[in-house]
Formats: sequence, structure tokens, C-alpha cells
Amino acid sequence: MQADGAGKEAAAMRSWLFVPGDSESKIAKARGVGADALILDLEDSVALSRKSEAHAIVARALMEKRGGQKIYVRINPLSSGMALEDLGCVMSAMPDGIVLPKTDGGADVTLVSHWVDAFEAASGTVPDRTKILPIATETGKSVFSLGTYSDRRLVGLTWGAEDLPAAVGAATGREADGRLTDLCRLARSLCLAGAAAAGVPAIETVYPDFRDVDGLRAYVARGRRDGFTGMMAIHPGQVAIINEMMTPSAAEVEFARSVVAAFAAAPGAGVVAMGGKMLDMPHLKQAERVLAQMAGLSARM
Repeated sequence: MQADGAGKEAAAMRSWLFVPGDSESKIAKARGVGADALILDLEDSVALSRKSEAHAIVARALMEKRGGQKIYVRINPLSSGMALEDLGCVMSAMPDGIVLPKTDGGADVTLVSHWVDAFEAASGTVPDRTKILPIATETGKSVFSLGTYSDRRLVGLTWGAEDLPAAVGAATGREADGRLTDLCRLARSLCLAGAAAAGVPAIETVYPDFRDVDGLRAYVARGRRDGFTGMMAIHPGQVAIINEMMTPSAAEVEFARSVVAAFAAAPGAGVVAMGGKMLDMPHLKQAERVLAQMAGLSARM
């Protein structure tokens, strides 16, 4: 499946910054750090006693001018019984998308998509305007369902290394040196494959040690190498590095243009020679992906 317009747009969204939904000051600060998308959080970062206040703050924030920045809202999971209430409090303010945590599979996205249909119709919003980004690896069942996502609102797939270990009784998802445990490496890999199957971008999970700049750079580099086009951030200080390292370099763009031109000059060829090497269809697809990402970035700037 090929990515639709929403998927192509999301492929140009490099940094996704979580912001507590109950803090007006943190939301105001987050707007100015250059994140491609803000995720105003109604879930983990908001205490139960402050959910109502967070609803009001997030709704007001959504009404402010956004420029080229996208604003998503992470609602509470379906299992909490609060997801529908969260949607009811923010949908009239027209978020660009909903981040849905702790999904078990594609059916959860389809259910929330139906709810969003109703909210959009009730408010007169353009149909299908609101996208959905599931955090697709946070339950035990989810690991077996990463090939089931296909909803028209689906904008990407992302994963998490914190909730899944807790769901299976593991003490942690990371080794002492920061490396992922076997379970989390599996979930990460399946997220990449699931996103490819759905034709949408894969978004890398957060790097929790926000003071470790070198570690962050290495983590983003691995993510981009492996196929992620963007990454979640938990601190404003991580955004600039993520944006820098998730953007194709000038050399990469020039090489991609050369690959596309070489295949265009040889219509119907499955293999072309360039720079003393033989390039085939996977090289062409990767080159086209790089150029599409740059086109998306240029359109957003």
C-alpha cells in the first residue's frame, strides 16, 4: 500500500513533542522550539484530578493560530473509559490529529475513527480532517497485531518502550547502557514493518535521557537508518537535534536526484549503472522517498 496525502505529510514531520495538557506555560514555550508537531497530552502527564482542567487548557490552545505546526492531542486509552470524553472536549476546537495510546490493533483505530466521524459531522468540520496516530506496541496483544492498521485517518505508526515491559511484567525495556531489551527491539521492528504494510510513516519512540545529547544523536541516527522518518520528543531541548538529523543532507538529496535521473534515462530498466555501482529498484524507491520527504518539508516551511 502506498502512503496517501496524509502519510506523505506526516513523513515530513520530523519532531513530535509531547507537552503536558494541563500546563499553559509549557504549551506556550513548546510552540516556539520548532517542533513539527506538538502532542498536547491528556494521558500520562496529567493527574486524574486535573483531567477536567487539562480539557479546557487544551481546547483553548487548539483555538490559537498554529502556522505550519501541527497540533495533536493524546487522549486516554480506550481501556480507561475516558477516551470518548476526551474527544468530546477537544474535537470542536479541531485538532490536526489524535494520538491513541495502548492500542491492541487496527480495530481500535477504526472505532475511534467512527467517533471522530460523528464529532466532525456535528461541528461541520471538513470530513476526514482529523488524523489518528496510534502508539501501537503498549499492550501484550498489540505485538501480534501490527499488520492490522489500515484506517483512512491513519497518519503513521509509533511505538513505546515503557508500557509494554510493564504489561508483560518486565522490570524495564532498556539495558543499563540504554540499549533496548529483546522484547522492545521486536516491537520496534514490527512497528517499522506494520507502518510499511499500511503505507504510512514510522515514528521513532522517545529517548528518555534528555540531558544526554550524544546518546540522542546516536539514537536518532539509528532510527533514521532503520527507516523511521520522525521521532517523539519529551523535552524541548531534543527538538533541534531531531529536526537536524531527520532531515536528509544535501549530499543525500543530490544522490537521490541522480538515481531518479538515471532510471528516467533508461525507461523500463530494472538496473542501472551509476558511479561504478549497479543500482536496482530498492535504490530507486529509497531515492524517491528522500525526495518526497524534502518536497514535504519545503511545502511546510
